Parts: sequence; structure tokens; C-alpha cells
Amino acid sequence: MSSIQIISDSVERTFEIGKRIGEMLEGGKVVCLTGPLGSGKTTLIKGIASGLGADKPSQVNSPTFVIVNEYQGRVNIFHIDAYRINKVSEFEALGFEEFIGPESIVLIEWADKVAQALKGQDCIYIDMQHNGQASRKMGISGLKNAQTLKS
Repeated sequence: MSSIQIISDSVERTFEIGKRIGEMLEGGKVVCLTGPLGSGKTTLIKGIASGLGADKPSQVNSPTFVIVNEYQGRVNIFHIDAYRINKVSEFEALGFEEFIGPESIVLIEWADKVAQALKGQDCIYIDMQHNGQASRKMGISGLKNAQTLKS
């Protein structure tokens, strides 16, 4: 699978790219998001949840304090925020591996903090970076047919 770069020039475009990613996802996938604060990770996840058929994607929020949120769509959506996790063992204690299955998608913000626990998983990696005030650069790898996101 290839790696692509996409530039988003607005919050709306970032959401739309996420929605298209969500429409492409199949159960059993782990989506790993990295990037600095304010780079659009949560906005992209709102879009992914929308593309997965979540009832109210506008209510998708970063689970910084509860660490894991679950949403219902055409598959179960587990949204993990690893920002406050200090050790891989804390992440593993969440039961992360139990979330993975053919009827679920796992979305992980700050995945770089728990990379050790993700080895061997079927992951899609999305790195988001600031590219100006409203613009974001996304590097996406591991997503089948990712090239279609550029159109």
C-alpha cells in the first residue's frame, strides 16, 4: 500500500477527507493519528465517524480525560486518546486488543505515544502537521485506495 500526502485548506475539508476515509474503512482496522496539538486530528476523526455512519458525528470529541469513547455506526467505533498515557502498560491495561475485531474500528490520537503496543496490528497511519494558519498537511499510509482521496 502506498503513502500519499494531502493538503487540507480548511476545517470543512479536513472533515470531508475524514468522511471519505471512514467510507473506505472495513472492520478490524486500527487508524493511528499523530501530529501536534491543533493539527486537526479530532476534526479528521469526526469525519471518519461520519463516514462510518455514526449517529451524531458532531458529538464526537477527543476523550482526553476518559481516554476511550465508543460510538455506533455500521461498525463499533472506539476512539482512544493516548495524550495522557505515560506508559505502554497503561495503554495495554485499557484492553485495547479487545476493541479490535471484524465489527469494529479503533481510532487512536497520539498513537506515537503507544507505538510499541501497536506492533503487529493492521494499522493505517495518518500524520497531521500545520501547513499555515488554516492549512494542514496529512501523510497517509496503509490505506487501500488512498489515492482516491486526492480527487
